[in-house]
Amino acid sequence: MRIGPPGQEVPVAVDIDGNLRDISSIIVDVSCSNLADPVLQLLRMSDLTSLPVLPPNRIGPCVGNVGKIVGIGLNYTDHAREAGLSIPEEPVIFLKAASAICGPNDDIVMPLASTKVDWEVELGIVIGSTARYVSEAVAVDHIAGFCIVNDLSERSFQFERGGTWDKGKSCETFAPLGPMLVTRDEILDANNLELSLKVSGVTYQQANTENMIFNVRQIVSYVSHFMRLDPGDVIATGTPAGVGLGQKPPVFLKEGDIVCASIQGLGEQRQRVTRAY
Repeated sequence: MRIGPPGQEVPVAVDIDGNLRDISSIIVDVSCSNLADPVLQLLRMSDLTSLPVLPPNRIGPCVGNVGKIVGIGLNYTDHAREAGLSIPEEPVIFLKAASAICGPNDDIVMPLASTKVDWEVELGIVIGSTARYVSEAVAVDHIAGFCIVNDLSERSFQFERGGTWDKGKSCETFAPLGPMLVTRDEILDANNLELSLKVSGVTYQQANTENMIFNVRQIVSYVSHFMRLDPGDVIATGTPAGVGLGQKPPVFLKEGDIVCASIQGLGEQRQRVTRAY
């Protein structure tokens, strides 16, 4: 995890008792070159009990200095159907601006002129080593770990303002990451994780990553054939049915709403919805 004020986050590891251990004496940050297997192995071998315990603080994005966020669209059959779109024969790829990243419990700020801000709980893949043209057989070797991503979307910007999806995906605070980056060795099967999302106490999304059309290996391999994946890049693997756009009638976020997103083994996010003025 990374805790502290925005731009001043300190890297910590969560010990077996839930204490936040300061690991800044081992790595400068949870980012880029510090996500390679040798560095993660060094952390695994370290005696966390010898490291200082830090008090609770704001939780920052679980990865710092992210180069790019790659989104996979329509990766659950039920979500494609609720959106009224065709089931993809190949992964749908879009990019989400890194400037959209915020902490997992930071406020969601609805942009000026927005009317249709929507939620999307997603499994995030964090890249640990450079991947270019990799096969599915070795794709997992390039993964540092996994986290929760809420791929927030302004649907009127996305579908009604012309251009690509990116316009509705890249608004500030539209990519809460974390709370934790859980290394791949801690997740027995990333393709079998329960995920859910509630808005002000109402459960809208409840699914399992086993229902993804394209699994984790396929996604990393496929994307690496179209762009180089660098350490610290994040891939948001798509969302299941239950987004606001798919409700009848549609339901969108409003000021004061509380959004809670969780994935088995990866923790929970909790955001309050505010509006830009």
